Amino acid sequence: MQALIPTYKRLPVAFTHGDGSWLYDDHGRAYLDGIAGIAVCVLGHSHPGVAAAIAEQARTLVHTSNLYRIPLQERLAERLCQLSGLDAAFFCNSGAEANEAAIKLARSHAQQRGITEPQIVVTEGAFHGRTLGALAATGNPQAQQGFAPLPEGFQRVPYADAEAIANLDDERISAVLIEPLQGEGGVKLPPADYLRRLRQICDERGWLLMIDEVQTGMGRTGQMFAFQHSGIRPDVITLAKALGNGLPIGACLADSKSSACLGPGSHGTTFGGNPMAARAALTVIDTLEQEHLVAHAASAGNALMHHLQERLAGTDGVKEIRGQGLMIGIELNQEATQLPLRALDKGLLINVTAGSVVRLLPPLNINDADLQHLADGVADLIGEHLAEYSA
Repeated sequence: MQALIPTYKRLPVAFTHGDGSWLYDDHGRAYLDGIAGIAVCVLGHSHPGVAAAIAEQARTLVHTSNLYRIPLQERLAERLCQLSGLDAAFFCNSGAEANEAAIKLARSHAQQRGITEPQIVVTEGAFHGRTLGALAATGNPQAQQGFAPLPEGFQRVPYADAEAIANLDDERISAVLIEPLQGEGGVKLPPADYLRRLRQICDERGWLLMIDEVQTGMGRTGQMFAFQHSGIRPDVITLAKALGNGLPIGACLADSKSSACLGPGSHGTTFGGNPMAARAALTVIDTLEQEHLVAHAASAGNALMHHLQERLAGTDGVKEIRGQGLMIGIELNQEATQLPLRALDKGLLINVTAGSVVRLLPPLNINDADLQHLADGVADLIGEHLAEYSA
């Protein structure tokens, strides 16, 4: 570890292999994975279909570059457009890169409308990535600290307040970039009509509605994309995390008027959408559909929420249990940043975000027994933690 730049405060565990919802460390101990690599491993670990596809592709063709046609990439673009209702895709390697592509697309769209200093509306508490453009869009001062000057061109409003966006009066605005649920911001859900209202505002003013589905996409919330709960179609969506079940791949999907804003030479990537990554993503989509895992995420999420509410009912210090599908946050009235370390002792992998929100993002194919085990273990952990504070 001494040879690593210390950008992470890593927990004292190293894993050697995984199987489904479980990971195993270098001492042979098992851990139930309640965060799935931060919403990445939607099919769990060592999924046989994904493993077979990767192995076969590795023996065939890994990379050629985007100087040439990549039929697997073209097939993946078609599948994602069919699923989302959008028209074209740009592939990259991460969520931050997907959001950078969306930011460039919004600026190009503005320039074509004669806006020379375009502005993008973003929200407080948002997280869009750690590259400079995505970081400027992110609503986390701590993440931004030390990296000034950040790119300009962003106007920030409170999250979940559509009227704050409606009240903006600036002819330079070209787009709204929003998370359908805030993940890093504390698993925050907006009102049910939030995206519908934003769609209306953007339509009235000629703005692009760009939705960051990096964490929520690929079935996590009980729909293939979280915006589908609202019955709207955005102009742009960004994807990554779960798209490759662990292989790095991101995507920026756009409708026809938005995608036309980028042409040859205007954007690019060396690795994005290469045969290996595209094959993995196609296998993820096939598996989600064949195993009905999007519907399972909805039902399993309801079950997990019920288990947690039942176990934590009346527990002093639990402010709220909220979420959608298998994206659940348990907000405490006490700081909880030490809970992931303590969870290791119980053989659990969890995450705490926004300081006091226990975040759960298990694989979408988690079985009923593991779901109950996760709920019981987390409830015990939170109960013990809160009891210490009240003692």
